[in-house]
Amino acid sequence: MIFTASQIAGILEGDVEGNPDVAVHKLSKIEEGEEGSLTFLANPKYTSYIYTTKASVTIVNRDFVPEHEITTTLIKVDDAYNSFSKLLEYYNQVKNNKVGIESPVFLSDTAEHGEDFYLGAFAYVGNNVKIGNNVKIYPNVYIGDNVEIDDNVVLFAGAKIYSETIIGKNCVVHSGVILGADGFGFTPNEHNEYSKVPQTGNVILEDNVEVGAGTTIDRATLGSTILRKGVKLDNQIQIAHNVEIGEHTVIAAQTGIAGSTKIGKYCQIGGQVGIVGHITIGDYVKVQAQSGVGRNVDDNETLQGSPALSYGDFNKSYVHFKNLPKIINRLEHIEKKD
Repeated sequence: MIFTASQIAGILEGDVEGNPDVAVHKLSKIEEGEEGSLTFLANPKYTSYIYTTKASVTIVNRDFVPEHEITTTLIKVDDAYNSFSKLLEYYNQVKNNKVGIESPVFLSDTAEHGEDFYLGAFAYVGNNVKIGNNVKIYPNVYIGDNVEIDDNVVLFAGAKIYSETIIGKNCVVHSGVILGADGFGFTPNEHNEYSKVPQTGNVILEDNVEVGAGTTIDRATLGSTILRKGVKLDNQIQIAHNVEIGEHTVIAAQTGIAGSTKIGKYCQIGGQVGIVGHITIGDYVKVQAQSGVGRNVDDNETLQGSPALSYGDFNKSYVHFKNLPKIINRLEHIEKKD
């Protein structure tokens, strides 16, 4: 896709200083700018690069005044960083605005879809599936029976959506995600053999949820595994059966959450965190990376360690822990005196 400086300024409600007809077809960092690329300057630490960049167009704040000669065309806006983000979002919308049904696919006669629908090659859409408007389903996606997908959802290549899953508006499901696989439910018998407990529930993603690549979210044993609106999950996360995650909580990669745990809203959970089952974590909780959470957590707590302690207690304990050799030497010295 090719855009001129004047077209970009129109999208961003900015003003052009330089050649309004110069064209760009790619994005770049300001220090790596090449002819035909668009970049931006928001952080003052990078100001020196604007005098050497070869980028054809640079987005800057309105108060920017060059102190030396520049070759790049400027687009002046109120907030360069936010404007560049807005432009990236616009670019993605244009790039991903595919429409139509490719071949070969399987689309059940009982499935329904809305307007501006895209179904990529080798996708499978099962019986009684209901799909809203402007939904984009990329190649090799599997959608089981009785799934409901609301408007403006994107399912990237290779996602697997098991039966009865419900996906709200504006959700993004990345490649390799599995929604609705059976929960890890087995019961031992008298021979210490394990029999499977049927998993009869489903998975629900409310509006504006994003699920990162390779993440798995298990269906509930009974009822639903639920991600409330605005939840954002990183790549390679495991969410077990009957877990509930509150609004606008964010979770980083390789975290695992065991069954039936309830996590509150606006929580921030770092990478490689392990959370046991059947506990409740409050609202606005922060859990540092590689922590292990094995108890109920009150609102606004910040945890670190395994098992996780309050952030302050962990830091105080760590001071003593790293001084243990010195402390032991002192004790041995005292004992020898006695």
